[in-house]
Amino acid sequence: MSVKPAIPAPSATIVLLRDRAVGGIEILLIQRHRASKFAAGDHVFPGGKIEVDDHPEDVARWCAGLDDRAARVLGATDGTRTALAHWTGAIRESFEEVGVLLAVDAAGRPPRVDPAKLAEYRRACQRDHRAFWDLIRTEQLTLMTDRLAYFAHWITPEENPLRFDVRFFAAPMPEGQDAEADDREIVGVRWLSPREAFEAQSRGEISLRRPTVANLKIFEGASSVADALTSLTGRDVPTIRPRVLTGPDGKQRALLPGDPGWY
Repeated sequence: MSVKPAIPAPSATIVLLRDRAVGGIEILLIQRHRASKFAAGDHVFPGGKIEVDDHPEDVARWCAGLDDRAARVLGATDGTRTALAHWTGAIRESFEEVGVLLAVDAAGRPPRVDPAKLAEYRRACQRDHRAFWDLIRTEQLTLMTDRLAYFAHWITPEENPLRFDVRFFAAPMPEGQDAEADDREIVGVRWLSPREAFEAQSRGEISLRRPTVANLKIFEGASSVADALTSLTGRDVPTIRPRVLTGPDGKQRALLPGDPGWY
């Protein structure tokens, strides 16, 4: 009897970019804990599952520049609040995992929150996702959802027991902030250019998943963060769902849409 594929969990991930002093860009990669259920030990982008609390009733009030456009951008049919949760979830995960907060105050300036207090907010968020909105409402912050560029959509193969429906966003790293691993889910952070990431993988220093490799390639050759983000404008975002086949020799191979044998 055939087993029905697991339903993929809605998820969001964010590619944080920053300029280098000598030209070109580098991208934040985080190493997942080796005990993780998914992508154990791999270097990936910050992100995770969308939680119910990522789209509270007043979510639009705290988001810059999206409103009802969010659902259209994603091609979603389940309403503005649910669509916005992908942007807010990506921002929340970034804060929880690496301490990067993509938000501004009422004057459009970086949040002026005492570092010790911000660290406590982060710990609270790690204990309970709802605490993220305590931070936003208490400090009267606006999420920089207008700075996130949606550029890719991947769904875990049906053959996997643990599946995710992942929307990928890119955004500039906020000035004056540093990425720090939470030492729970994330055990390390590295800033690398796409080429450096591929070379580190070839040397066996890091492991990269196929979607990570494919999305790093999108930013290869970008001369600056502005250049990289501009290149995403108007980008067609197809849904990519690989298929995993096991051959007679027991080895698995992944096929992408368009490859011979893909569905």
